[in-house]
Amino acid sequence: MKPVSELLKNKDRTLWHVRPEDSVYAALELLAQYEVGALMVMDAGRLVGVFSERDYTRKVALQGRNSRETKVAEIMSCQVLSVGSRTDVREAMRLMSERRIRHLPVVDGAMVLGMISIRDLLDDIIAEQDATIAQLESYIQT
Repeated sequence: MKPVSELLKNKDRTLWHVRPEDSVYAALELLAQYEVGALMVMDAGRLVGVFSERDYTRKVALQGRNSRETKVAEIMSCQVLSVGSRTDVREAMRLMSERRIRHLPVVDGAMVLGMISIRDLLDDIIAEQDATIAQLESYIQT
């Protein structure tokens, strides 16, 4: 199975992130602009949390808070589960399924490399299955 670093090669290398002191509204604007469901929360180049649509709906919208006044630090997921670049895709999928998360930062030591989503993993698995099917069909025809 391939490592998650291979998935990152197919993605924009920009580390889309917000700062803890940013407003939730500003973070929502970035989610919309980048068309993603989560952003890393970085402080002085260090990963300190993840902000997701799920955080917004559960901790702002449903609680009647004001997204322009609420800071990302107040609602972000602080206990960030991450994987290293050598973690294989199947292990990343297992972790995401077990922990019920949809976004997983990829970190080597203190260096943040990017973030993968459940969609990235599913796209990769589908592509691998398509390639296997094509190989088997080719084998059968020869």
